Amino acid sequence: MLINEKTWDFIRQHADDDVRKLALQGVKDAEVDLQMALQQVAGRQTARRKLPSWAAIDSIVYPPHLNMEQCSSEQTARYKRSLIPDPSPKGEENSIFVDLTGGFGVDFYWLSQGFRHRCYVEQNEQLCAISSHNFELLGLECSVCCCDTATYLTTMPHVDLVYMDPARRNEHGGRTYGIEDCSPNVLELLPLLMEKANRVMLKLSPMLDWRKAIEDLKYVSEVHIVSVDNECKELLIEVRKSEGEKVRIICVNLHSAGSEELFEFEYPSPSHPLTPSPSHPLTLSPSHLLYEPNASIMKAGCFADVEARYSVRQIAPNSHLFLSDVEIADFPGRGFQILSISSMNKQELRTTLKEMERANISVRNFPLSVDQLRKKLKLKDGGDVYIFATTMADGEHRLFICRKIG
Repeated sequence: MLINEKTWDFIRQHADDDVRKLALQGVKDAEVDLQMALQQVAGRQTARRKLPSWAAIDSIVYPPHLNMEQCSSEQTARYKRSLIPDPSPKGEENSIFVDLTGGFGVDFYWLSQGFRHRCYVEQNEQLCAISSHNFELLGLECSVCCCDTATYLTTMPHVDLVYMDPARRNEHGGRTYGIEDCSPNVLELLPLLMEKANRVMLKLSPMLDWRKAIEDLKYVSEVHIVSVDNECKELLIEVRKSEGEKVRIICVNLHSAGSEELFEFEYPSPSHPLTPSPSHPLTLSPSHLLYEPNASIMKAGCFADVEARYSVRQIAPNSHLFLSDVEIADFPGRGFQILSISSMNKQELRTTLKEMERANISVRNFPLSVDQLRKKLKLKDGGDVYIFATTMADGEHRLFICRKIG
C-alpha cells in the first residue's frame, strides 16, 4: 500500500488547507505520514486545475512537486491524443505504443488510448509504483517497466509509436533547453529510435529554437507549437523517416473554454516578403483594426505567412502587430478596434488619454517596459481599453489605443 488509512484520512480532512501552514502545524498521530500527506494535498490542489478528470478520482496518488510541475496538463495531453488516428479494425496500425520517459504518466494515459498494447517505461521506482496504482484506478491495462530509457530501447521490439519527454534539468536542478542537454539525450538515441519505431513523438521545451531542432533531428515531419490560453507550453516534434521533405508547422492555441486556434504552414515555406510598413502616422478610419497574434504564432515567427494568409500588414518590421481594413473572424489571436494613435509628446498624450484612468498595456519593440510606461502614463491596470506601444519604421514611438472586438 502506498498510503495508509490514517494518512488518507488526514489528506481528505485537509484537502483545501494551506500546505505551508499544515507543514508548520505538524501532526500528533505517528501513523500519519506527514510528508506524504502534504505531497498529496498539494498534488490534489494542482490537479483540480491541471488534471480535472484525475482530480475527481479520490484515491489517485500524486508525485512530488517537481514531477507535478513538469507533467503535461490534461488539455495538452488530450491534444496529443488527437494527433493519433484510431487503430484500424485489422490491427495493422497503432498496435504498440511505448512511452520511454513515463514520469507521472499523464501523456502516457491519454496517448495510449489509441493503441492495443501499451508500455510505460520509467527509471524512478516511486513514479512506477504511483503510476501502476493510478493506471489500475483509471482502468488502463498496460505494462509498467522500471528501467532506464537506453537499456529498454536496446531490447525493445519494433513499435508503432515511441513518446519521449526528456528531463530538462541538469544534475544540479538547473533548467536546460537544448536537446543534447536533456536526459536522456535524444540525439544519441536517434539512430536506434529510427530503427525501432515507425514514429517518434518528442515533447521539448517551448524555449527551444524549433528550426534548430529540425536541423539537429533531421527526420522531422511535424512540429506542433502548443499554447494554452495564449501561454506557450510545449513544443511537440514528430520524427519519421522522411529526411528532405518539407515539415508541417502547426501553431495551436488551446482555450480553457474548449475552443482552439490553428495556423499551419510549411517549412521551409514559400518566400512571402513582408508588406512595407508605413513610415508615417496612419490615417485612421472607422474600419481600421489591429490584430495581435497568439503566443504560438509569436514563437513560430511566421509573420510573412500570416500576412499572406489574411491579407494584413505589420505596423512596423519588429512590432508583430497587424493592421486590417476588415474584420477577420478566424485570425489566430486577438482583434481590436483602433480608437486613436498617439506619439509620446506630453501634450498629445494629455489630450489622447484625457479622463482615462486604467488600461491594459502591451509593449512591442519599445524602449520602456510595461511597468515603466504605466508609471509614465499614470494609468492603473485593467478596464476595456488596450494600449499597444511600439516603434514605427521611421523610429518614432507610437501608442495605439484600442478596444477589443467581441
